[in-house]
Amino acid sequence: MVRIPEETVTQIREKSDIVNVVSQYVQLKKSGQNHFAHCPFHEDKTPSFSVNEKKQIFHCFSCGRGGNVFSFLQEMEGISFPEAVIKSAEIADVPLDQEIIDQTNHSRPSENSRFSKLLAINEKTKEFYHHILINTKVGEAAYLYLLDRGVKKETIEEFKLGFSPPQRNALKLYLDNQEDIDHTLLSETGLFSDRDDNQLLDRFSSRIIFPITDHRGHTVAFSGRIFEGDNSETTPGFHSAKYVNSPETDLFNKRKVLFNYDKARPNIRREGEVYLFEGFMDVISSWQAGIKNGIASMGTSLTQEQIKQMDRVTDKVIIAYDGDPAGLEATKRATEYFIEQTHFSIEITSFPEKLDPDDYIKSRGKEAYKDFLLHGRDTLMSFLMKYYRNGKNLKNESERISYIEQVLKEMTTVNSPVERELYFKQLAEEFKVTQDTLKEQFQQHVFENQKTRTKELQQQKTDRRNEAYSVQVTRQNRPKKSSVEQAEKMLLNRLFYHDEVWYTLQNLSSEFIFPHEHYQILYLLYESYFRDKGENNVEAFLDFIKDPEHKKKATEILWMDLGEDLVNGEIEDYIDVITNRSPAEAKLKAKRAELKEAERIGDKEKQQFLTIEIINLNRQLKAAKEA
Repeated sequence: MVRIPEETVTQIREKSDIVNVVSQYVQLKKSGQNHFAHCPFHEDKTPSFSVNEKKQIFHCFSCGRGGNVFSFLQEMEGISFPEAVIKSAEIADVPLDQEIIDQTNHSRPSENSRFSKLLAINEKTKEFYHHILINTKVGEAAYLYLLDRGVKKETIEEFKLGFSPPQRNALKLYLDNQEDIDHTLLSETGLFSDRDDNQLLDRFSSRIIFPITDHRGHTVAFSGRIFEGDNSETTPGFHSAKYVNSPETDLFNKRKVLFNYDKARPNIRREGEVYLFEGFMDVISSWQAGIKNGIASMGTSLTQEQIKQMDRVTDKVIIAYDGDPAGLEATKRATEYFIEQTHFSIEITSFPEKLDPDDYIKSRGKEAYKDFLLHGRDTLMSFLMKYYRNGKNLKNESERISYIEQVLKEMTTVNSPVERELYFKQLAEEFKVTQDTLKEQFQQHVFENQKTRTKELQQQKTDRRNEAYSVQVTRQNRPKKSSVEQAEKMLLNRLFYHDEVWYTLQNLSSEFIFPHEHYQILYLLYESYFRDKGENNVEAFLDFIKDPEHKKKATEILWMDLGEDLVNGEIEDYIDVITNRSPAEAKLKAKRAELKEAERIGDKEKQQFLTIEIINLNRQLKAAKEA
């Protein structure tokens, strides 16, 4: 087990900014004192995930997850506490001893898990393919092909490109000689083709290999590409498709993976936008040209899962698919996916002369390419106006009218009056129609959309009423959060932030116990932490809590804003409520004691006065209980 010195952990914690760290994974928008986002841990229709910069904690009001910067990285990356500390140090640029880093990298607590074993096989496979490409005669043709395509040596190294040799049993023989992998899982890696005779033959034989990584940088799959001049397509039983990808496995779900996302993510955050390319080579060529915020889907069909990944880091997408007819169709499909996520700003780079990014760089140079990506963009509407021209004879009156109708319908989604005016002018000039006529027809489409939208809203209202009724019925059977539980939470909040509360509770005449078990556990954990450390540090206390549910409760309590300063009598009031010692009950008990003493000494006048006070106090208590 790796043990990072406590003073090092404290130093990293103090220098880490949770807003900066969380921003690497989700889009945070400041509102008041907090930063909000859609929760990355569950399906979140409204931004229920919040980060408090002052307290350096996060909390989701929907799923309940919460904690400090280390907790977030553990949850987000699925890593251990030491790994989270080291990753936080990297983000905060805190230097660490190499020995600590090496120990952590080689001491993963989950190294015996099925997931880790499959990853280990993939890592060995990546090393094998990469070695074949750059160091062997077998890989020389593929290596020279990549160099001829303009891929530099350092880029080949950066993306760990490889080559699978023609001998289809080569990978199996190599892995058989590796002692530190689980050989029983080889058939489940997706690296081998299915055969009736149970032989494990390389799925990617004679192909250039592109390792596919997940958002953490783990190698979860591979893609193999044939290349010109290679004769392996004629090999009996060999698949002749241009690309062959890993099948879905326990590691790889193509719906959730974006090529180069792990490398591009910090650049996307910095640039505020992402380029969506059609293929792996487009991403790699663009990276080499200086465009580091490019990604590609696994095929041209986008998925909701992939869009959500992009949504975590940006709200601006530049679709940069090929300029051929297939690329235009893929671009149109992609825009439809993004339109469903209405907060995305969409721009399109339509490559001229049926070029793709790689061809553009070769023919015009990387500086011209970068300039084109920056200044050659179309708005979504401008792209659609070009797209709807395809296959139409605009000299034909019927097709001309059909085209104008399509464009006007699409324009109903354009929010900018200036942009709409520009399109009205373009249509009027090209088709010799007055802008007033176009606007009149446009308003009809707006009216039709409004009618449709009104029906949808009415249905939504009906659905919400039904849902509200269902919730109301459910709530009737749910016990209300008592004043006692609220007092427990407020007392713990004050305890976590103020040392003097600790001493107040310790000096009570009788042992103090929280009525609810989970709050009592938090109190005992804090007691153990405080006695051990002798100081109050809420972030360090969160790290001290190991159980996820207890950490959620603690974060929820820490999130409460009760003001910085304690109010006179505040802690005593919480204790009174928790111990069922309301002020009135305490006063009643004191008056009864006084009455007993007055009876003992025979003070009739005081007995009469105290009896009236006791009756009034009883009435107050009864009224309070009935309220």
